[in-house]
Amino acid sequence: MPDHITVAGVTVDTRHWIGGQRLASPGTFTDLSPIDGSVLGEISRGTPAEATAAVAAAKAAFPSWAATPRAERARILHAIADGVEKRIEELSIVETSDNGALLRSHRRGVMPRVAHNFRFFADWLLKLEHEDFETRGHTNHVSWDPAGPSVLITPWNAPLMLATWKVAPALAAGNTVVLKPAEWSPLTASLLADIAAQAGLPAGVLNVVQGYGAEIGDALTSHPDVRRISFTGSVPTARRIAASAAPNLTPLSLELGGKSPLLVFADADLDLAVDLAVEQYDNAGQVCLAATRILVEESIAEEFTRRFVEKATALKQGDPRDEATDIGPNIHPRQLEKIDGFVQRAVEAGARVVIGGHRKEGQYYAPTLLTDVAQDSEIVQEEVFGPVLTLQTFATEEEAVHLANGTRFGLAATLATGDRERAERVSDQLVAGTVWVNCFFVRDLQAPFGGSRLSGVGREGGTWSFDFYCDLKNTVTAPNGWNNHG
Repeated sequence: MPDHITVAGVTVDTRHWIGGQRLASPGTFTDLSPIDGSVLGEISRGTPAEATAAVAAAKAAFPSWAATPRAERARILHAIADGVEKRIEELSIVETSDNGALLRSHRRGVMPRVAHNFRFFADWLLKLEHEDFETRGHTNHVSWDPAGPSVLITPWNAPLMLATWKVAPALAAGNTVVLKPAEWSPLTASLLADIAAQAGLPAGVLNVVQGYGAEIGDALTSHPDVRRISFTGSVPTARRIAASAAPNLTPLSLELGGKSPLLVFADADLDLAVDLAVEQYDNAGQVCLAATRILVEESIAEEFTRRFVEKATALKQGDPRDEATDIGPNIHPRQLEKIDGFVQRAVEAGARVVIGGHRKEGQYYAPTLLTDVAQDSEIVQEEVFGPVLTLQTFATEEEAVHLANGTRFGLAATLATGDRERAERVSDQLVAGTVWVNCFFVRDLQAPFGGSRLSGVGREGGTWSFDFYCDLKNTVTAPNGWNNHG
């Protein structure tokens, strides 16, 4: 098999990146484009041997990288950001080909955010400090020590952006990294390895191992030399990772599923509320934060639904490389089958299809809205991860909060209201890691990010990321007892 493939004119190495070298596995897996189902290439299919070699490379590189001064680590991270910015067009077209997200979004938002991830954590590293404090004349000094090799397992819906959301703080903290990208969208992780090497990141500090989690996951997450594991994905996979990491008590950061609500009160700006609701179809509904449960006050439900249908049916679905496209394909035939299964079972259980409810040609699913759904139904309780929304109504603020909090998840919530006091009151009662009021998807890297309940464990962002990727140390020094007086 060839060591490289060409995707839209961009050359991508199909081998792993371990210890500063490209290494192939005996077997491969096929990477398909969701745009048209075409084969992009055969990718090295990692085995426990490659996974173990990557951890060994990360362990060997750790002492030197951990001892690298903060300013030098920051300089290299900025150099990686420079490399990303020089290749935004290449990264964008490769990722669109690989995961089907809109090319215009990659160009204008996603890939610039990739570069920003590196710049932000490089800069945050340089100002990371805790003010010394006194205890009975003794001085307390808090420091963040690099923890060690870190395994980062990332999803397919925003492959490079979500990978670097983990890679950047881990490297800034002084850790070495083994990155395992999702097998449905592995290509930009390989390009990142090239960019990092060209930026001067030492060999072994970043390693990339491709393959199936079921085949190499345990070799990574159960390894005694791994000191941190960060995972974004499903709850069942998180449970397996946690069980694998438990014997070594390896600290975990888990960003998992969501079933987030959008609460629309009668006093809201209705046009804004409709815009927020339609925005939940972004990335073909493959967004963990998406507010897929629309909760609307009864008195405005009919008008809200009318306006929603008008706006949603005007969305253009098609080739994500077309600038005019609003919704692209879903990632994989298996995911499309899962989405349709949720919808058909909901209809069989009594749900009414307002729009959509069916597959389209290829790997495209029509934007769907379902009503007449019970709170305890599967379609309301389980994450679909596709362009499928439900609409329920409420009569009182108390009922709205009850419905909003009525799942096992707690990743995010969105609230549309014209009453500031109500916004504060309801936000305080919502179980969610992030609450947006009259807006959606406004993200700042210095804010804590994560989920409650089954939506995750821990928080990342700003200092919270360094708290996870480091071992915090408090040094307490007595005021006397010195032999010298310098």
